[in-house]
Amino acid sequence: MQSMKDGPPIVRLTSNDIGYLRALNTLFGRAFEDPETYGARPPSDAYLGQLLSKKHIIALVALVNGTVVGGLVAYELEKFEQERREIYIYDLAVAGAHRRQGIALALIHRLQDIAGLREAWVIYVQADHGDAAAIALYEKMGVREEVMHFDIAVHGAP
Repeated sequence: MQSMKDGPPIVRLTSNDIGYLRALNTLFGRAFEDPETYGARPPSDAYLGQLLSKKHIIALVALVNGTVVGGLVAYELEKFEQERREIYIYDLAVAGAHRRQGIALALIHRLQDIAGLREAWVIYVQADHGDAAAIALYEKMGVREEVMHFDIAVHGAP
């Protein structure tokens, strides 16, 4: 954890922090203007507890007076081409009233610490065209690559 003078504490969630993860999902739903995905069918406490107990799933939150004001969810991926891992930031958001205070940067810095301990060689993230704030943040942190993203349907999925 970091001191409050450096910004809000950044906490890695464990299986005991299901309430914080639920609050983070609510924040994601608001920030991404997608409450259906993040709130319509919430997973059980048992499911969330199992997720949070896995080392390859990294959920971080920024707390102000015990309230989640920002967070990220990342996944550690083990690679086949070399004995190494990489970390993928899947979701990252900060509540509107707490933006432009360095919280997203603090979350990424904490993830960099965790990635170093996990001996990852890189952290990567994608941003949507037109999301100027996300693009500006990520350009401060790393090298931009132009890639295309495809969603491929799963056979038999609902």
